[in-house]
Amino acid sequence: MDADWNPAWPADWQRHYAALRELVRDEAGQADVLPGVTVHGMDIGKWLAKKRQPAVWAGLLDGQRERLEAFGIAPLAPEPEAPAKAPQSALSAFERGVAALAQYKDRTGSLAVPRSHVERLEDGTEVKLGVFLSNTKTRCAKLTADKLAALAALGLD
Repeated sequence: MDADWNPAWPADWQRHYAALRELVRDEAGQADVLPGVTVHGMDIGKWLAKKRQPAVWAGLLDGQRERLEAFGIAPLAPEPEAPAKAPQSALSAFERGVAALAQYKDRTGSLAVPRSHVERLEDGTEVKLGVFLSNTKTRCAKLTADKLAALAALGLD
């Protein structure tokens, strides 16, 4: 009696597996079954590509994985995680700029900031301080009195 006559997984999975088995039966090595390869009207390549996705592979039963591994089929490597963004602070952009300028002044004793300089605040946020300072000087006529006072307190005219 066939060991797969009453599997613990869905019959649809078993039909696709049987078609895969038929497709690679005469292959000498690992067969390359790409999406679009069909057997009996079933896209075995597409089915196999889905089963090889790490999350789907982890959800397969042991017997299913064993059957696929017998053909040399293994899960795809997981996608690398995107680098985490620096946390955004609760401060406004202007407040972050002033804090970065104060930190820069404390460290260097100067307010002469190169345009390309980026200052990292203690909370991990990065401020393009040179750009902030250049833009602030350009728009100083539009700044409110409290913003002008904050800059003046640092010694900026």
